Amino acid sequence: MSALLKPRAEPRRDFKYVGKRPVRHDGPDKVTGRANYGADFTLPGMIHGVVVRSPFAHARILSIDTREAEAMPGVKAVITGKDIIENRAQVSMGEGSGDMHDVGENCLAHGKTLYHGHVVAAVAAMTLAQAQAAARLIKVQYEKLTPVLDIESAIAPGAPILHDHLRTEGRAAGAPDGPTNIAARAVLERGSLEQGFAAADLVIEREFRTRMVHQGYIEPHACVARYSPDGQVFIWCSTQGPFQVRGACAAVLGMDLGRIKVVPSEIGGGFGGKTTIYLEPLAVALSRKASLPVKMVMTREEVLRATGPTPGSRTRVKMGMKKDGRLTAASVTMHCDSGAFAGLAHRSTAMCCLSAYRIPNFFIESHSVLTNKPKVAAYRAPGAPMAMFPVESLLDEFAQKLGMDPIDLRLLNAMEEGDAAPYGPKYGPIGFRETLLAAKGHPHWSAPLKPNQGRGVAAGFWFNAGLNSSAVVTLDADGSAAVVTGNPDIGGTRAAQAQMVAEELDIPVERVRPSVGDTDSVGYTDVTGGSRVCFATGMAVIQAAEDVRRQLCARAAKIWNVEAEAVTWSEGAAHPPAGSDKKPLTLKELAAQMARTGGPIIGRASLSAPAAGPAFAVNICDLEVDKETGVSRVVRYTAIQDAGKAVHPSYVEGQMQGGAAQGIGWALNEEYRFDAEGKMENASFLDYRMPVASDLPMIDTVIVEVPNPTHPYGVRGVGEVPIVPPLGAVANAMARAIGVRFTELPLSPMRVLEGLNQG
Repeated sequence: MSALLKPRAEPRRDFKYVGKRPVRHDGPDKVTGRANYGADFTLPGMIHGVVVRSPFAHARILSIDTREAEAMPGVKAVITGKDIIENRAQVSMGEGSGDMHDVGENCLAHGKTLYHGHVVAAVAAMTLAQAQAAARLIKVQYEKLTPVLDIESAIAPGAPILHDHLRTEGRAAGAPDGPTNIAARAVLERGSLEQGFAAADLVIEREFRTRMVHQGYIEPHACVARYSPDGQVFIWCSTQGPFQVRGACAAVLGMDLGRIKVVPSEIGGGFGGKTTIYLEPLAVALSRKASLPVKMVMTREEVLRATGPTPGSRTRVKMGMKKDGRLTAASVTMHCDSGAFAGLAHRSTAMCCLSAYRIPNFFIESHSVLTNKPKVAAYRAPGAPMAMFPVESLLDEFAQKLGMDPIDLRLLNAMEEGDAAPYGPKYGPIGFRETLLAAKGHPHWSAPLKPNQGRGVAAGFWFNAGLNSSAVVTLDADGSAAVVTGNPDIGGTRAAQAQMVAEELDIPVERVRPSVGDTDSVGYTDVTGGSRVCFATGMAVIQAAEDVRRQLCARAAKIWNVEAEAVTWSEGAAHPPAGSDKKPLTLKELAAQMARTGGPIIGRASLSAPAAGPAFAVNICDLEVDKETGVSRVVRYTAIQDAGKAVHPSYVEGQMQGGAAQGIGWALNEEYRFDAEGKMENASFLDYRMPVASDLPMIDTVIVEVPNPTHPYGVRGVGEVPIVPPLGAVANAMARAIGVRFTELPLSPMRVLEGLNQG
């Protein structure tokens, strides 16, 4: 069930198509199996590539002997680290710039292997079986090194160093200048901690931990690459950013960007995990050697073992509060387990952890720490869930100690328009109070609980992204239209873009054909991520449709022999100047005359969007716990979120429900488990336990609409925020159910039983 709350302020305009729920344009292809995903594509003469992975989490590569593999029947190419150049260029990878040395080294190791499963070689052969057999014949000699497997070991004095060249970016004054495993440090501060804690009547300090978890997309990484004799490269792959694949492959392979064309396939889930590259440069390098197209597809074990999970974390939080519930001070020190290469989550953790609440005095310090584990990648609101889980837990504890309603406590401290975010800018119109009030007024909040059940509430924040987008809208002679953008659709954005074109041109949504272009057919567009596509690319779509409208008005002016500025557009037609005896010309009539009035009509737009409006969410969770076994299950769940303007409410609800399901899994079950040598112990969906439909109740949704003034329709991104509140909501429900507050996730039955016994 879903409710749509009336916005605080009226939207900028009334909508005819936006806000409705049309049938998705890509639905028939997906349900009939016609949609082509990464592993579905083939080319004539195509051969198959596989990789050789390190059996050690930390080792020096002494030698690689590929002679036996190269002599195998059917083998066409073998590559090692020498085929990937060492390039320290910075290339935009969506969630921030990527160091191409790290990206290339992660794709194919040069001198050391830095996690179990790190690629050391790749081979391509006529059949997959031949390639697999040849890979087994590649002989690698290693010097095994001591692995660093947790944050404490990584930052301890005398710890084994992963990268001898590494120095801490943003290190504190007086910090050692030598090699380190702390890749970066971010600091935000305001006011005086000393004064803030002195003014507090109640101070709570706790340490919290979360584990690495994976996005769990169903489709594995897959690609096909063809290196032509003239040096032109074609890549078909499953990705959230074809332009990012092009830029990264060019840098890693030392190629001219303009020689690479990337075609994004239909994507079977990404959630941030497909914003980088793994197989693509290997397939190109193999194809270059073999002079044949190469296809590579990961197994599920490879996906879990060697692609980017979200960071684990260790966070120390201290907060002070007055008796009336007002926060006075907060200190947050966080270490993010980034795996074998520097990550970016330390920046977003610092930005997000306190961004929902007015706190006059704070100090935030966050670090990116390297360990011998897979290089982390984005996972929805990267860094925000583990950053807000400790804060939301402490707020619940404060509410219990003060005897206050936990929503009232949050309302008392909630950020509002005009308040300054911890990371600097003042908030414009935001919907945090509205989401809290919607939660407090929801029947779920006042419903009775059964024995062994607890109810938790938590908030979530994400700043959202703008970045660069392009769009093309083409008008057809029959009055229909096509819209092409460069963003792979992972959340229903094609339908939303069709609705926007329909809104601007006033034609039925079914008459608009949305599609995703390749890197040669549409202008540069940043990655699908950061909740930016409906906002930023949607803005480009609106501008491109407006360009079509302007051209239509100019065509009408030409027909009427009047000035174009005198022609207006409304209700799907061009209208002549006031007092004219001419009749309005509809879009269909004008489209039919394109050939006689100047030729085809194509609207274009490219833009660098301002930062999208920040988004907030509030979740309510009812958890039932079996105190004999420690087993818990979610029995009721409600997600409330400010969408700014829900272009397609069904997709917004789906984002909210999907994020909640993933966050619940993170809170209750999911974690990367490593043995003492650094080998992942649960690299399968059988052992890496994600929630399935039978594990969860129907997740109720409430869409709040507080229009975002930086978008023509008031849109603010919705895809990131839903995963942020569940960690705190589930943990708070657990504390209320059994009277034991946990500071480490996941809340697996063993951990809960341990807590009950200790309690």
